[in-house]
Amino acid sequence: MTKILVTGGNGQLGNSINSIKDKYSNLEITFTDIDSLDICNIDDIEKFVHQNKFQYIVNCAAYTAVDKAESEENLATKINATAVENLAIVAKNNNCKLINVSTDYVFDGNAHKPYIEDDNTEPTSVYGKTKLKGEQLAFASKAECINIRTSWLYSEFGNNFVKTMIKLGTERDQLGIVWDQVGTPTYAVDLAKAILDIIESTSSGEKEFQSGIYHYSNEGVASWYDFTINIHQIYDINCDVTPIETKEYPTPAPRPCYSVLNKAKIKNVYSITIPHWRNSLERCIESIKAEQ
Repeated sequence: MTKILVTGGNGQLGNSINSIKDKYSNLEITFTDIDSLDICNIDDIEKFVHQNKFQYIVNCAAYTAVDKAESEENLATKINATAVENLAIVAKNNNCKLINVSTDYVFDGNAHKPYIEDDNTEPTSVYGKTKLKGEQLAFASKAECINIRTSWLYSEFGNNFVKTMIKLGTERDQLGIVWDQVGTPTYAVDLAKAILDIIESTSSGEKEFQSGIYHYSNEGVASWYDFTINIHQIYDINCDVTPIETKEYPTPAPRPCYSVLNKAKIKNVYSITIPHWRNSLERCIESIKAEQ
């Protein structure tokens, strides 16, 4: 039995891992969140990991309030960078493997083709800068670490863009949605499956745990406008959605205007199959409807 610690268990990705864990009978997963383990306290992590003899740590904890981070840089740094370093140090001390989840916001968004893992990182927001710092600190610790960058995460859990567009679409007759920011919506359950598949294949010896940076998002490309149109079509919402430019919807933190990720590396190294974003969106909305 492979023992795994998942931090940020109450978040989207943590809940998504929890929702599919029963399909992995050889994995024993312990979920924690701030109320049960403070990952900003390295002594607490060390004690908890040592006692439970975990073989893998999956860090799903993050400060994700992108705009708020502009005025709460210290807190964002503490959670997105210092805590990641803590987990990496403890992982190394306990012969444990770390899987850390990062973001497309480490890029400036000025590319014209999908980003590969080795492309220059130029984050333009505090959120992006703190997430990049977390990546760097994890690798500096010399821990065995897989760092997965993802984008536009949504699920049936917590608050996210899909749920917001369903809510607003049913409350309003018209919405203006940004069309000049392009990326890929990613269903958190798909990312959760990729993470558990990697753990299953590396713990069994079928695959080698290869430290490094990997990109994972669903297949395909969309703007926020395209994404919204599809959400409403699938949910059967009748709302007039108008495309607007980023400059018409100013936010404290700048967003990458292009953040499509190239997933060839994770597909090749770990034989990961990735669904198209539209198909995954249908599955998510079906699940949301089933819970209502």
